[in-house]
Amino acid sequence: MPLLLLFVIVPVVEMWVLIQVGSKIGALTTIALVLLTAMIGLALLRKQGVSTLARANQRMQAGEMPAKEMVEGLFLAVGGALLLTPGFVTDLIGFSCLIPGLRSLVIGRLMKHVVMRASAGGASFGAGSAGGSFGGGQAPYRDRPFRRGRHGDDFIEGEYERQDSPQQSTLEPGTPDQDSSEKGDR
Repeated sequence: MPLLLLFVIVPVVEMWVLIQVGSKIGALTTIALVLLTAMIGLALLRKQGVSTLARANQRMQAGEMPAKEMVEGLFLAVGGALLLTPGFVTDLIGFSCLIPGLRSLVIGRLMKHVVMRASAGGASFGAGSAGGSFGGGQAPYRDRPFRRGRHGDDFIEGEYERQDSPQQSTLEPGTPDQDSSEKGDR
């Protein structure tokens, strides 16, 4: 229900603001101003997006999870969409998503809120923590770094165990695959 109200209230407010601004400065000037804010927003979005992508790539190369950069990317996408939406109210919200200091402040508070809610619910998302953490209490990227293959392919180290049922196995005893399958059954 609140989302439905958002999709009804925001367009009505946008139309009212556009009519008020258009009556003060003229219709063509208002349209030009809306187009100008969209172009400025796209230029800022491109610059901020490339910067955020570079920082995320550096963190992944260092074996760290780029959580903040992923949230910043989401904010940039929302801000870009709002800037492309005609209107001054959505432009104001969109520009606030693109201003680095303001965006960092909002993301910091949002991440604290998410961590507090996750902790209250018994889930733990920290690397290396016990309980309900990802990876069974292991740091997901620090302990198992990426490796480059001969042709530039990425490899992630891991373990697996083949589990064939005896009825499905068509290999004869003594072959290497059969021996490793039997070792897993012991």
